Amino acid sequence: MPQVFQTQENLESEVWGKEVGFSRGNTYLIEAGSGKGKSTFCSYLLGYRHDYSGTISFDNRSARDLSMSEWISLRCDKISYLFQELRLFPELTAWENVQIKNTLVNGGYKSDAVIRQWFGMFGIEEKMSTPVRKMSFGQQQRVAMMRALVQPFDFIIVDEPISHLDDANASIMADIMMAEARANNAAVIVTSIGKHMTLDYDAVLRL
Repeated sequence: MPQVFQTQENLESEVWGKEVGFSRGNTYLIEAGSGKGKSTFCSYLLGYRHDYSGTISFDNRSARDLSMSEWISLRCDKISYLFQELRLFPELTAWENVQIKNTLVNGGYKSDAVIRQWFGMFGIEEKMSTPVRKMSFGQQQRVAMMRALVQPFDFIIVDEPISHLDDANASIMADIMMAEARANNAAVIVTSIGKHMTLDYDAVLRL
């Protein structure tokens, strides 16, 4: 658990201070109230932060023992992440934001045709050439999801992915994400402080 929580008495959590496992092929929802460490939890899984007690393991290897090059390899091939704040490049177009990651994998993990199909399914095909700074946050969330899917992964972590989407677009996002997760036999970890994807979760954990 985060070091800042260690002095808290009567901490109620199904994650912090517990033994929790995430397995490929399963879908998980992590529910959290504000200030309960949701983004911190994601940072631990991605190796961005290490200020925790206990152990995080990947295939029986402690995350603390992984080198920087091993973390880079994990993030390129094993773990995909959709940031809550998206972290898109504002001056690049929607298409360029997706392709800048797509081309990291053997010059192109997904074909242009598949990516164009996603843009159409998301209802933002006309925005492909638009700088993302000129797009709404909800439109940017859809671009960020496409960027998260243009790499191989065993785990995909999506941090509040539909906070600015209506139900119809949230359902489309869930369908596209789950199709890719099934193709990779990947685990899906969704975090939420309220609105969340409507999925058939294998486990719901309260942070």
